[in-house]
Amino acid sequence: MSNINAGIAFAAGLASFISPCCLPLYPSYLSYITGLSVQQLKTGGNTKEVRFRTLTHTLAFILGFSVVFYTLGFGAGLFGQFFNEQRDLIRQLSAILIIVMGLFLLGIFQPQFLLRERKLDLKWKPAGYIGSFVFGIGFSAGWSPCIGPILTAIIALSASEPGTWFTLITAYSLGFAIPFFALAFFLGGARRILKYSGLLMKIGGTLMIVMGVLLFTDQMFKITIWLQGITPTWMKF
Repeated sequence: MSNINAGIAFAAGLASFISPCCLPLYPSYLSYITGLSVQQLKTGGNTKEVRFRTLTHTLAFILGFSVVFYTLGFGAGLFGQFFNEQRDLIRQLSAILIIVMGLFLLGIFQPQFLLRERKLDLKWKPAGYIGSFVFGIGFSAGWSPCIGPILTAIIALSASEPGTWFTLITAYSLGFAIPFFALAFFLGGARRILKYSGLLMKIGGTLMIVMGVLLFTDQMFKITIWLQGITPTWMKF
């Protein structure tokens, strides 16, 4: 199950990146952390200097938001271990939270306080890589209507299964970071992916509800059985 949950967390990170709250702003984020205009990034993306600058500042940004994600995951894991005797209750409460967040992504349940975006307001940005690192912290230390519910689901899953938080957060961070790196040199690709982001959010919300129901009934193992059933024989170990 740990491998299955890691795969779910990776997909959740990917969904967070391509969400309507993040992907449209991606060129602006990249411009802000590198100090280069969007036009410079597009026209000079193949030069060694621009490529190195983009790569290193992106890495600093990713390290920044990963610090927040790991802190949240550690707290959730610690909570789950501390209340290990109430593990079933935590699992069920986590499942309910995941279902609610899934309903939110589907647009069925949308209270106003969850629709407001809350970000750490940075009045100033330090220069260089420290600035990109700090901006990464500011980016993740808040709430957005698209990323927040998905990350909440991963945090809840970490609390429901003590000892898995590190694997889940690492997988989630990689799911977010890999496309961030990949599109750094293909800014035009962000626009093509954007038209599918709304549909992918709906699919993600549906999967979260299914996962929440299975977690509540303690039948997450059915995901493993289903995946084994659709996996070609040559891919099985």
